[in-house]
Amino acid sequence: MDCKGIQDRLLAIGAPGLIGIDLPREPDPKDKKDKGRTGEPFLLVDAQSLPAFLTACRDDPELDFALLVDLTAADPAATAPELWVHVQLLSHTKRHRLAVRCAVPKATPSMPTSARVYRSAQWHEREAMEMFGIEFVGHPDPRHVLLPDDWVGHPLRKDYVYPEEYHGISCK
Repeated sequence: MDCKGIQDRLLAIGAPGLIGIDLPREPDPKDKKDKGRTGEPFLLVDAQSLPAFLTACRDDPELDFALLVDLTAADPAATAPELWVHVQLLSHTKRHRLAVRCAVPKATPSMPTSARVYRSAQWHEREAMEMFGIEFVGHPDPRHVLLPDDWVGHPLRKDYVYPEEYHGISCK
């Protein structure tokens, strides 16, 4: 099943939080600044509804997304008002994949955890918490995995300013 077919199925079962689909497209020849979009298609989902949306993807027998392959975040630009949370799902039995994207406001980067739906989300969410500052409400183990506990800031955000030094060690 392709992304459009998956979207149609999710609409048919009333999956919560589904906003729309973003498909690759050719550049608009009339607009010199429009470069089009390459890459894979993805579904846009409301961040606050992501766990319920993922539950629908996992539990529907026609979709059967039994595996959360990846959950990560991205900061599109230092001036962008939102961070993006990217999720990749896989169905071994149905032999299809799904890319999901959620927007989280930088001012209050918070969304519910997906760890109760897919246990594999635990580690990925911990990394996104540290690197991007996204709080996953209800996460069962929000400890740091990559940075020291007293590290200040979130290094993968585009507006992050690296410290000169950390405990006497140069960061340059």
